[in-house]
Amino acid sequence: MEGIQKADLTKIKPYGDTLNDGMVQMSFTLPVPYGDEASEAAKQLVSKMGFESPAVVFSKDLGVGYTYFIMYGKCTHTVDYTNIEVPKITMEYMEREEVEDYIKKNIKRDIVIVGACTGTDAHTVGIDAIMNMKGFDGNYGLERYKGIEAINMGSQVPNEEIIAKAIEVKADAILVSQVVTQKNVHIANLTQLVEMMEAEGLRDKIILICGGPRLNHELAQELGYDAGFGTGSYANHVATFVVNQIVERNMI
Repeated sequence: MEGIQKADLTKIKPYGDTLNDGMVQMSFTLPVPYGDEASEAAKQLVSKMGFESPAVVFSKDLGVGYTYFIMYGKCTHTVDYTNIEVPKITMEYMEREEVEDYIKKNIKRDIVIVGACTGTDAHTVGIDAIMNMKGFDGNYGLERYKGIEAINMGSQVPNEEIIAKAIEVKADAILVSQVVTQKNVHIANLTQLVEMMEAEGLRDKIILICGGPRLNHELAQELGYDAGFGTGSYANHVATFVVNQIVERNMI
């Protein structure tokens, strides 16, 4: 369409009202009492972040010496989008029926996947969306797949317990979910699982997958996992990866 500006992909910056205006909305809490001094502190902080024309558009007294802010500011930096390369799983994902047919034709046995939300995380929404029969958002979970025995151990499962279960049922894959974490405790927990599996001589014998809103394929590989699935992943994505890995690694 005529009259529409096109972005320079070598110099990408935030879009607010007009292209390249750099407008950003952000929110944060400062440990200072509500008042004019607090607002000035917020504006100075936003300036030091590299934003121009910082403005307080909303502030709220949280009590006990804390103030919440919503701020506007103009970003002064740009990013070269054309040079961005992100490691990701590159395969054509199969639908449930295709996975079932793939297992029947190429693996010719039931495969076993053990999943859990490990460590101190008590939120099962992620692991349930992938494993439970009803699944999520119209996408059935692994329990509904013919040819897959899906064992959901729930939440707050110690790493040693999920490893023990994997050994007991002769699992082909372990799926670890980390949903709500603080101070990067999920990194330490995920790393510990890899180290424990290596100590048991199991790492190369079991497909290891992690998932969660703060995880992606790049981070998963850095931590020693075979794959990482973030927000927007479904059971068929995990299943496709697992069955392909079983064939590629001759785990049949």
